[in-house]
Amino acid sequence: MCSRYLGFFLLVWFPGALHAQSAALQCAAPSLDHGNFVPVKETYSHDSKLTYACRNTHKPAVEGWWAEIVCQHGTWSHTPRCIEEKACIPPTIANAKYTEASEGWYKEGHIIRITCDKGYEHKDNIATAKCINGTWSSLPMCEISIKSCRAPPKIPHAIIVDQGYQELFLEDAEVKYECEDGYSTEGSHKKTLFCLAGTWTEGPMCRSSSTSANRPLFIPIENCGTRPNVPNGVVVEEHRMYLKFQCNSFYKQVGEDTVSCYNDGSWSKLPVCEDAFCVMEPGHYDRGLDLSVTEYIKEGETKYIPCTWPDYSVAVHCSNRRITYTRCCTTYDHHRGTCS
Repeated sequence: MCSRYLGFFLLVWFPGALHAQSAALQCAAPSLDHGNFVPVKETYSHDSKLTYACRNTHKPAVEGWWAEIVCQHGTWSHTPRCIEEKACIPPTIANAKYTEASEGWYKEGHIIRITCDKGYEHKDNIATAKCINGTWSSLPMCEISIKSCRAPPKIPHAIIVDQGYQELFLEDAEVKYECEDGYSTEGSHKKTLFCLAGTWTEGPMCRSSSTSANRPLFIPIENCGTRPNVPNGVVVEEHRMYLKFQCNSFYKQVGEDTVSCYNDGSWSKLPVCEDAFCVMEPGHYDRGLDLSVTEYIKEGETKYIPCTWPDYSVAVHCSNRRITYTRCCTTYDHHRGTCS
């Protein structure tokens, strides 16, 4: 008997509760002076989108001449507002702060003053901007201070500990290095670098613990004389204690990318830049392909070379320095994967 009444009560109560919950998620139509919005309704359900624009002499208080708001759990994503065309919306200035207007926009003639974040400084000593006819005049910028440091140097056989990744370090910041297992530096396993006047102090050189007694010590690279040459590679970073190489395009690196100087005046082992491309020489190929110039294809790359017939091409793929290519097909067939 009780269960029968309970079931009846739930049938009556649930629809009412669900209706109340649905109503709570709805948004009322917003008010918008000097503007219009579509679609026009009395209420809007959750996730509904509403587009609005402003009439002559006014503009939305956001970027662009029209804007969109979304109903989220009974609240609009932002309050639509039309402001005078000569007013300014808040500017976006990286690595800086300034006093925000309580209305969310600034009247013509208003002047803002920015404060750069720690580690940054005003570029060209410009710290203010003025709203003129709806646009900010000469927006100030914050650039990295000459006393701050970029990312710390990479040290062979060492890792950074107790420090999360960051792009900028303030003056006097410190970074702790730890040698990999089997390596040490000057009898220790750890060393700390400091950011001083925009430059990192000299880093540790981690040497193999098992052979450190027989291995020459590293010294500044200026003691090794002529810089080493890595065919098809270039120096991308020069440090007091090492050179860092990078292979050119179409080549892959084998071995360590950093080179150091031993105290006997010799360089440590150089990296090697191996070929990482395929070559198709000029000539006639089967499947309707004629080449008048040499084609180079990067390792792992697929290149589309025109056939003798208009709007047809061959897909040439380079893998392990070996070339495979399809028959002549249209772009549509290539994208469908039906060309082989």
